[in-house]
Amino acid sequence: MTQLEEAKKGRITEAMRQVAEAEGLSAETVRERVAKGRVVIPRNINHPFVARGIGEGLTTKVNANLGTSPSHFDIKEELKKLDAAIHAGADAVMDLSTGGKLDRILKAILRHSTVMVGTVPIYKTVSKVLSENRKVYDMTADEIFDEIEAQAVLGVDFVTVHCGVTRSSLKVLQGCDRVMGIVSRGGSLLAEWSVKNEAENPLYESYDRLLEIARTYDVTLSLGDGLRPGSIFDAEDSAQISEMIILGELAERARHAGVQVMIEGPGHVPLGRIAGDMRLQKRVCGGAPYYVLGPLPTDIGAGYDHITAAIGGAIAAASGADFLCYVTPAEHLTLPGVQEVKEGVIASKIAAHIGDLEKGVASAWERDRKMSEARNRFDWKTMFALSVDPDKAKKMRQASEDKDRDVCTMCGDFCALKTYARAFDEDELL
Repeated sequence: MTQLEEAKKGRITEAMRQVAEAEGLSAETVRERVAKGRVVIPRNINHPFVARGIGEGLTTKVNANLGTSPSHFDIKEELKKLDAAIHAGADAVMDLSTGGKLDRILKAILRHSTVMVGTVPIYKTVSKVLSENRKVYDMTADEIFDEIEAQAVLGVDFVTVHCGVTRSSLKVLQGCDRVMGIVSRGGSLLAEWSVKNEAENPLYESYDRLLEIARTYDVTLSLGDGLRPGSIFDAEDSAQISEMIILGELAERARHAGVQVMIEGPGHVPLGRIAGDMRLQKRVCGGAPYYVLGPLPTDIGAGYDHITAAIGGAIAAASGADFLCYVTPAEHLTLPGVQEVKEGVIASKIAAHIGDLEKGVASAWERDRKMSEARNRFDWKTMFALSVDPDKAKKMRQASEDKDRDVCTMCGDFCALKTYARAFDEDELL
């Protein structure tokens, strides 16, 4: 049975207990939220690891995208990226590989990962079709579903499926005056298939078949935003909203079938619209966990889009987003390397933590309080431990000319804390 089915029957699973312990909640609270579809626990029955939850009342989670391209593929490098992502604090990784030996890469990531693993199965399906010198629109529905099931058997914990790219939503898209049409790889591939074959998207038309696979292996569906905005000028247009409505309906069908489900979101969104977008999705999709890319509130951050995304991600998390997909400095430019993966995770972890503070997550506030108290008493060891990147903090401190003094190089003998201590003794403060 799936985590959702167990929860609906009033049963607390070991995975629920693990999530409860990590979050500082009661197992019953976790069970109730899973039963309502407000929390998901992506863990395939064939992929054992310490479970983590995503959703209402939990800490905001961070995902790191890994994967090869047709022009650059190296399994050892991908495993280094995996290690870097997990060390930096990623709660999940997605293998988005499109080049090299795709089965071997996915198996290696699943074998080495200690966190949940997601994929976009249409990538592998299309890669196989193209390798046989066939066109994307020659792909069959059976090939799509066979690949989804094959990955489920291997142990993939969640899959992105672009079920909302339908004949009707594509018609709405055609009526939009977009700067950029479709920026989702999976969404564009299914759009091409649908248009060329003058047929409905198999993932939508045969959705029950998808649900049966997901239910069998307890694979969490991540309903992909194939029509997400790739420019702030395209945000919240009728195409994006029409797809969201479809995804809300499909999410309800998934929950009814006992399948865990979350919804993917934008994308590029102006700063002032991010909070509203989060609230709209929660209403339309019945409170399903929201998984967002960024979002990016400006389009000009090339080379620094991890910062752009952290700004948008903090607002998104504070406004209800449950799961942030990281963005690296390489976004829009090239395939990220190990260092870019680390920087992307760190930026998203900061955004997630800021969101958790605004959500009132007790553990987030406690961490900040402990950091402030450590700074007040010049407890460098504790400061390093509590920082988002302990290795970098320690390295920078050790390089300081004042590393052996209880001051920072910027202030030195002008340290405000020490000036304050001289100005007010304990009796006067009392």
